Amino acid sequence: MMPKAFRFGDDQWDPTHRFETSWLLPPYLLFACRAFISLYAFVTLFFTIGYQCAHPSEGSAYACQASAASFSYFTVLTYWGIAFYFLFASIHTFSYARWGVALLDRWPRPLQALHAFYYTTITTYPFLVTIVYWGILYTYGAAWFPTQYAAWSNLSQHGFNSLFALFEIVLTRTNPSPWIHILWAIVVLALYLALAYVTRATKGFYVYSFLDPTVTRHGLVAAYVFGIAIAICIIFAIVHGAVWARRWLTERKLGMEGKMAAGAHSTTSSWRDEQELEMGNHAYASHK
Repeated sequence: MMPKAFRFGDDQWDPTHRFETSWLLPPYLLFACRAFISLYAFVTLFFTIGYQCAHPSEGSAYACQASAASFSYFTVLTYWGIAFYFLFASIHTFSYARWGVALLDRWPRPLQALHAFYYTTITTYPFLVTIVYWGILYTYGAAWFPTQYAAWSNLSQHGFNSLFALFEIVLTRTNPSPWIHILWAIVVLALYLALAYVTRATKGFYVYSFLDPTVTRHGLVAAYVFGIAIAICIIFAIVHGAVWARRWLTERKLGMEGKMAAGAHSTTSSWRDEQELEMGNHAYASHK
């Protein structure tokens, strides 16, 4: 009989709690870091809303017009995504650190799969936002941001966002995202493109100038759209390779297999064991 750890069909979605642990940081410290990032992101978002309502731009029909319009921007939506991801990730990490079983382990499998895709989005989209902003939208040669608030909010949403993504790529124990996530990442971008043109039809403005055919010729609009789709594929591949390299270096070469919760038991704990687990499941399936 196959050992229980290798039985095909058992719940082995995340047997070593890779989404809740780090190869370097103890679980409680990882929880604190994730909670701090979530808090910082939420403070940035809510402070920005308050500031924009208190300082309406010229020509605004009402005080909070800019804040209402911000929910049409990919930058802002992805930053909300970062804030909520780190909130949920910190909760999962705390529950694992406290009880040895993460809240995520008790979720239905579809929600676990969505959490895995959520991880993919917050480790890829922030780099896309940073590249597009500093490479296309930011005007070089002009004066730096006119106010300290403008500098801080733009650096937080177009610079720190990528640092938060790097934190999850470098310091956690996650596996590389499955390649099928590229397709879903493009689907989400296509849905956002639809939202951008719905915003134009309902609110009368383009969220990004390169989507405006009166400013950018129609052919160039298409080139920008396809260029962004290609860019997310390249970013995904680079992140996939970086996560694989981190696992290979920290676990296979350095033997740093993870900081686990005190008293927690995992069915497997290393790079080698997870490969054996996968082989065992395939062998069991073929002889069943």
